[in-house]
Amino acid sequence: EYMGTLSECLFFFVFVLLMPPKAAEPLNLNFARNEPKDTTEVSSVVATLFKEMCVPPANDWESGGGGRRGRRNKQPASPTSPASSASDNTLPSSPMSPASPLSPTTPLETEQSVDNRVKLAHQAAEVIQKEGVRSLPATLNLLSIAVKDKKNPTARVAAMLLVNAIAKVVARPAEPYLVPFIPTVLEMMGDKISTVRARATEAGLAVMGLVCQHAVPSTLRLLYKGMELSQPWEAWVGVGVCLFMLLASPWQVKEGAIAMLLSFAPSGQLGPCLPEIIPALVDVMWDTMPSTKACAKQAMTTVCALVGNSDLDPFLPVLINALASPEAVPEALYSLAATTFVQAVDSSALAVMVPLLLRGLKERKTALKRQVAVITDNMARLVKDPSDAEPFLAPLIPALKKLAEEISDADCSKVAQRAVATLEHVHSGVVATVRPDPADYERQLRTALSTPVADETNVALSYAGTVCAQFKLDKCFDEKVWLNELAPILSFVSVENLSNAVSAVVKNCKEEAAAAEEVIDEEEGEDLCNCEFSLAYGNKILLNCATMWLKRGKRYGLCGGNDCGKSTLMRSIANGQLEGFPPPEELKSIYLESDIQAEFADMPVIEFVCTDPELTEVPRDHTISMLSSVGFSDTMQGSPVGTLSGGWRMKLALARAMLKKADILLLDEPTNHLDKFNVRWLENYLMSLKDVTSIIVSHDAGMLDRVCTDIIHFEHRKLKLYRGNLTEFVKKVPEATSYYELATKKFSFKFPEPGYLEGVKSKSKVILRMNGVGFTYPGTTRKILTGVGIYCSLLSRVAVLGVNGAGKSTMIKLLTGELVPDEGEIVKHPNLRIAYVAQHAFHHLEQHLEKTPNEYIQWRYQGGMDKEGLEKVACQLTPADEKKMEEKHLIDGEKRQIAKLLTRRQLKKSYEYEVQWVGKPASENSWLPRTKLDDWGWGKMCDSIDNRDAAQAASLVRPLTQKYIQEHLEGVGLENEYSVHTQVRALSGGQKVKVVIGAAMWNNPHILILDEPTNYLDRDSLGALAGAIREFQGGVLMVSHHTEFTEALCGETWLVEGGVVKPLNQPSEYGAEGALEWKMAEEMIDGGGNTIKIKQKKTELTRKERIAREKRKKARRAAGEDSASSDED
Repeated sequence: EYMGTLSECLFFFVFVLLMPPKAAEPLNLNFARNEPKDTTEVSSVVATLFKEMCVPPANDWESGGGGRRGRRNKQPASPTSPASSASDNTLPSSPMSPASPLSPTTPLETEQSVDNRVKLAHQAAEVIQKEGVRSLPATLNLLSIAVKDKKNPTARVAAMLLVNAIAKVVARPAEPYLVPFIPTVLEMMGDKISTVRARATEAGLAVMGLVCQHAVPSTLRLLYKGMELSQPWEAWVGVGVCLFMLLASPWQVKEGAIAMLLSFAPSGQLGPCLPEIIPALVDVMWDTMPSTKACAKQAMTTVCALVGNSDLDPFLPVLINALASPEAVPEALYSLAATTFVQAVDSSALAVMVPLLLRGLKERKTALKRQVAVITDNMARLVKDPSDAEPFLAPLIPALKKLAEEISDADCSKVAQRAVATLEHVHSGVVATVRPDPADYERQLRTALSTPVADETNVALSYAGTVCAQFKLDKCFDEKVWLNELAPILSFVSVENLSNAVSAVVKNCKEEAAAAEEVIDEEEGEDLCNCEFSLAYGNKILLNCATMWLKRGKRYGLCGGNDCGKSTLMRSIANGQLEGFPPPEELKSIYLESDIQAEFADMPVIEFVCTDPELTEVPRDHTISMLSSVGFSDTMQGSPVGTLSGGWRMKLALARAMLKKADILLLDEPTNHLDKFNVRWLENYLMSLKDVTSIIVSHDAGMLDRVCTDIIHFEHRKLKLYRGNLTEFVKKVPEATSYYELATKKFSFKFPEPGYLEGVKSKSKVILRMNGVGFTYPGTTRKILTGVGIYCSLLSRVAVLGVNGAGKSTMIKLLTGELVPDEGEIVKHPNLRIAYVAQHAFHHLEQHLEKTPNEYIQWRYQGGMDKEGLEKVACQLTPADEKKMEEKHLIDGEKRQIAKLLTRRQLKKSYEYEVQWVGKPASENSWLPRTKLDDWGWGKMCDSIDNRDAAQAASLVRPLTQKYIQEHLEGVGLENEYSVHTQVRALSGGQKVKVVIGAAMWNNPHILILDEPTNYLDRDSLGALAGAIREFQGGVLMVSHHTEFTEALCGETWLVEGGVVKPLNQPSEYGAEGALEWKMAEEMIDGGGNTIKIKQKKTELTRKERIAREKRKKARRAAGEDSASSDED
């Protein structure tokens, strides 16, 4: 079949080459609805001038040679005299023989001939202007005949010059007649003669300068044809694929069409037409001609800037580069997935994104295809008007169906099927919109005009009908705008007559478009904003066409489940990204953050405020007064900001906001890190602000109930306003009781079982202890903790309480090894594993924003060790440690230096460690007890081996693979979509906390330490966390100001006050409570999913083994060794 097609092509080419040259019929590019018709005689003056323009200069044909067969030097006939009949429209005969076509290199114009023809064209245009547009149809018909004469390039040049002159001289009245002539101009841009192409380009740009705003869409449709094939491919199937490619529009036509299209860009008229423009340009961007490809890319950059969606502005360069370079597609998809959308996604925004999505579906990586399906699914849900998505459903649905059917990955197939279902749902919601019919408005204009119009003006009336239909489509009903657009087009109609006709047509349009408006119950007070917007990440829709109406002085509680978009919405307000929201110059919105960047940690409080770029002009006395009003003493104002506790940092943020004269305070979890006294202060302060509006996100139900005047609730991707506090809100929405109750029925968390601990037979046995611990931060003199003595076991449920700055977090960091005590000791079981979730939990993830949660856990525990645990201060060697470790010790009569510790083995109730000596072979390694190695400065290295063995024991339970990590993260409420397919940078605050908790629990810890665990978790997640803690078989310590949470879970309290820790309700140290029967693991699963039996430790020796043991003991005693310390027991 393939060879047959090639044979057809070869036969056709040979046939063409052997044919005698003859004028070919031009390709039909005339697709205007109303073509000019010769209904009148051409003006005799115009005809004469045009015939004179068609005569080539003498030096154009007098020289011989040129061309494939040479010149015949045939003299032209004499030009028709001016006295010739006006009805004689015969053009001058060609100066070339039919057998001798003009060579493309033959000059058509000299400087003198150019000036002469331009002058003649200008004169002809002036004649048409004086006589009126009634002669234009016949004139353009004459030009159509001229451009079809393939043997007379001079006539084609003359036609383009006259079109240019008419556009400039006659101007707007000629618009209805010249616009349908655009396809002919485009055809001339592809002419083989460069002069014809140049004159056609000038004529095309001149015509485009006439087009009125509401005629742009219909005009652009003529240009799209110039970027496509000049004949439908079905007509050339028999000729073969090769010939089909040859029949594509010449590259000059494509570049000319693009140039004419871009002529509209400065006026901003291309914006509404982007859904049609961008797909046409995408096709041209892959043209084989480099100049055409570059031209299309530049045009794409220009038109994409007209999208009018600020959310996409940073993304556009990445998109355009990806469309031109396939290797950039993956990064573009990730950028799109991390883009936050706060403006409505309309057809223009979709036109920009859909080409990238279609290109992404052709990528090889399954992960990228899945990402495309997720983005498509969510973008379809985000579109306000289904009609906006309708043009893009045709390419997307088949491509996603193919992906769902052919992809081998079951998860990717499932996501693709979901995306297809969403798109089909959107398609079912598309209301069949009937586009306004231009012919209908043409009839209305004819009826409304009081005087009949001549037949030769039918073209103008038809064009005016097209403009009126676009007015209706754009919902523009301003009579002045209609008159300004139509008056030049219908110049043959009197102003009064046209005004009455326009009034009648506009009235009919208004009646058809009239719609009932919803009446909204307006509350008293000053409006701060009343806007509608959408909000989304590329892979998650948050809000779709939601309305926000804020009043001055109100306090709004922003409520909704985790990951619904509360924090993203507040940041979008603060960054000025919400469409329709007043700009910062009119309305000052400040997002309160209590975090202090590391570079400012040593700066005094007063300097930290005064050096704020927005507060440089505020008097220093005013700043000091404001800081004093929120409780900062003179001493505290001079102290470094890094030493402030969470509560004082929140007060500092409030003081800065008030100095900036904020209109709206955006408070995201303001009670985090605040004790009950500071919470009460914050509540009173917010209620005292009468001219400042507050939007509060908090999981402290009591605060919302006491402070809020209104509740804004996330419901089905909308924002719904409820008057009253949280109690009143729950009465109206009973299912929102989860904001009060510390329980959930929606989902649950599940923590893994703690691993085996040697020697621990009871849950109440102490496994972690602090004895006389004291600590002072370097560079300060205040002692944070003194004489701390506490202990905990597997039964511990401890709440660490105290005011801000008392030292709660400091004590926790000492327990976990984040800090090293100045005095006292911390003792723990050698195999103890501790999971620690810090107060500022996100610091665990700051260096891994480009990873997914699954990849982060794989990195953290790769090699069997917790990499973040190795970074603790307690594990780092100091110069003093290194110096002590280099000391030599007397062993077997000689001084030796330890090279390293290799492993450990059990020695009664402790362990001894294998020591390798410097310069000694492995056969001379020794086993030394922990106490001796501690004295020699090797205690931290012993801890490292303990941690390594403890981590390896945990790794026996499950391998570090994507499947098992995914299941583990599902146990802490993180869905597969976010654990495997979403990068950390795109996660919400609540999702990041779940990642941190899941990562800390991966190694099956015995003790879980939570520092402010309630931060960023909603009530449902808190309820699930509480349920998991109740079921957890290990010990739990938590620092939290969330009294409801701690009282529900903790029976024991450590009160930190004045540098002293007072244990309350602490159980007996060695009780018989909670007897344990550890079950050693009998099997493990390796990375390949294979089950491997674990060799169990022997409990009894055989008779033969007992006899051999006794012989070895006797031999050691005979050699003078101490057999009682043997590890064989």
